Amino acid sequence: MLYNPLFQNREAAGVELAQAIRTQLNKQAVETGLKPIPIVYALPRGGLPVALPVARLLDCPLNIEVAKKISHPQNEELAIGAVTASGSVVWSDNRLFRFKFYSREKHQASLNTAMDCAKSLEAQLSPACPQVNPQGATIILVDDGIATGMTIAAAATSLRKLNPAQIWLCTPVAPEKLIPWLHKWGEKVIVLATPTSFLSVSNFYVEFPQVETQQALEYLQQQPIKG
Repeated sequence: MLYNPLFQNREAAGVELAQAIRTQLNKQAVETGLKPIPIVYALPRGGLPVALPVARLLDCPLNIEVAKKISHPQNEELAIGAVTASGSVVWSDNRLFRFKFYSREKHQASLNTAMDCAKSLEAQLSPACPQVNPQGATIILVDDGIATGMTIAAAATSLRKLNPAQIWLCTPVAPEKLIPWLHKWGEKVIVLATPTSFLSVSNFYVEFPQVETQQALEYLQQQPIKG
């Protein structure tokens, strides 16, 4: 299946996304008479180059929320859920992933592997994150694209425990059919493009290199403001 790229790279997509988010924040401020207090959270690593232009335009802190896919015990490429470093889990509702196809022990092992991976990445990146208080804030949760929605849903579930005023799920591209489901996890969903045909996020970018951990740290170190 052929795709027409929609964005040159993650940074360019982030600049465009930032404008859309600012417009919605300003609209909400006019409608409610209250100015939202935004904090940007990126899903690392790929979400960071998208989130940095957002944090810069909004002049707010850039933080992270790490979520990793939980792989099917018999197929590492197949995601059956996602988990954050703090242990918030979202499972796929696909009936093919029920326990009758594999043991609970293998199911738990897959969960533990994903959580360990999330904890490891968080430990590497958290020293570069600012100290923030998300209570009562509007959390702008950003990724470079949403394919299944499980990682961003797990991240939103974790961040909800911090008592923000709102959580917005924001990304350059996501499948059209997924949008109603995403509204279950955030008060607002901002997606620049919603293609009906969707296989991989990378298909919608001209340049989509893997973001290494050192690069992720460098994005965090370019904070628009320091906490």
